[in-house]
Amino acid sequence: MVQITRKLAEFASGLTPETLPAEVIQRSKQLILDLAGNIIRARYDAESTESVVRALRRLGYGTGECTVLGDAATYSPPGAAMLNGTLAHSLDFDDTHAAGSIHSGAPIIPAAFAAAQMVGAPGKDVIAAIVAGYEIQIRLSLALGPSDHYDRGYHPTATCGVFGATAAAGKLLGLNAEGLASAFGIALSQSAGSMQFLHEGGWTKRSHVGQASMNGLIAATLAQEGFRGAVDAFEGAAGFFHAYAPDAAVERAVAGLNTTWETLNVGVKPYPSCRYSHAPLDALIALKLQHAIDPNDVNKIVVGVSETGWKIIGDPHVQKHNPKSVVDGQFSMAFCAAVALQTGGLKWDDYKVHLQNPDTLALCKRIETRIDARADAAFPATMAGSVAIETSRGTFSAFIGMPKGEPGNFVSDGELMAKFEGLAAPYMEPVELNQLAAGFLALETIDDMDALLQLSRGGRSLALAGE
Repeated sequence: MVQITRKLAEFASGLTPETLPAEVIQRSKQLILDLAGNIIRARYDAESTESVVRALRRLGYGTGECTVLGDAATYSPPGAAMLNGTLAHSLDFDDTHAAGSIHSGAPIIPAAFAAAQMVGAPGKDVIAAIVAGYEIQIRLSLALGPSDHYDRGYHPTATCGVFGATAAAGKLLGLNAEGLASAFGIALSQSAGSMQFLHEGGWTKRSHVGQASMNGLIAATLAQEGFRGAVDAFEGAAGFFHAYAPDAAVERAVAGLNTTWETLNVGVKPYPSCRYSHAPLDALIALKLQHAIDPNDVNKIVVGVSETGWKIIGDPHVQKHNPKSVVDGQFSMAFCAAVALQTGGLKWDDYKVHLQNPDTLALCKRIETRIDARADAAFPATMAGSVAIETSRGTFSAFIGMPKGEPGNFVSDGELMAKFEGLAAPYMEPVELNQLAAGFLALETIDDMDALLQLSRGGRSLALAGE
């Protein structure tokens, strides 16, 4: 039997800043900046946030020295990991890996931040830890088979994310390969995340990503203190693969370690909605602009996505045509398309406006989501999609094979910074915002992670290398 757990533990423990390719370092910094904007905006502008904050304080997690981005208060390490992780995924605007059908940064980066503040780790070590977490989480999802895992009701961002968080935190806490293997065994008992929220509009998609981050940090800390976990966490008879997807292609979990960097295959979202909706949104926005399409002139819109995407953003159509909450809207192709057709885009602030807009809701009912054979053939390599807009002037259609933000169609530095500013600017002073962004984009030069993260609290400044 392939010793998956041992190989992944050895990979993570052996990863150093000096051995990482320059392009992997650069991409990881871009992904960190992208996630930071999500956290800062969600701290104040996600409807679920205050209940999480109150619960953490009541449970005693609201005292400590760790930073939650955008929050003037400080938290215990697990409290910061939980809250940062939940906030990171609360807008559903965070990074995605198409083939793995997961969000990577949300469970991993918050665990790394908390661990870094626990031990005073420099930025270059944080980069290596986060890359280790990305590589492990993504490979586990690829091995499970995302569609198979989703069909069983699991959310791989969280179920696989707890192991990525464990790897990132464990590296920063100084675990060797043996210690990381034990930590993975501890994290195995905390691997969870249900897709039931899709049927009921609950907030749990957000919280179980935060819990994955927190539980990864706890698992790594337990292992550091000598607590022993099962050492065959992934390939064991009752291990992750057998319990969560019995037909897993386990070899994919270790394929190409140190040569193929899945971190480079992570994309950034230009729209705050399910990633499966992005290719159709790209197509619809381009068609609207090209043909000056007036929503009042639209008879019908047919959107095409992969079967996996259709199950998430197209089915059941009655529910998708009648979104009641932000979560409903984010996972309704019809709603997202209706907003984009009216506004020429989709921004986070559109949800509070258009969920109550009778014109938008009426337009939803003229939008049908189907399985597109071309998109299905492209999946899981890309989340392709199509749109056909029927109007009195004729039908306008387009197919997008690779949505904006994917590695092959990545956002520019200007677009990345514009997204960060658009999310963080309402809650940060310009000087601190620019220093925080510059610090993340030069993270390998930062010796004081605590000072960098504190910039998001306000009233502080940071001396960057060379200043």
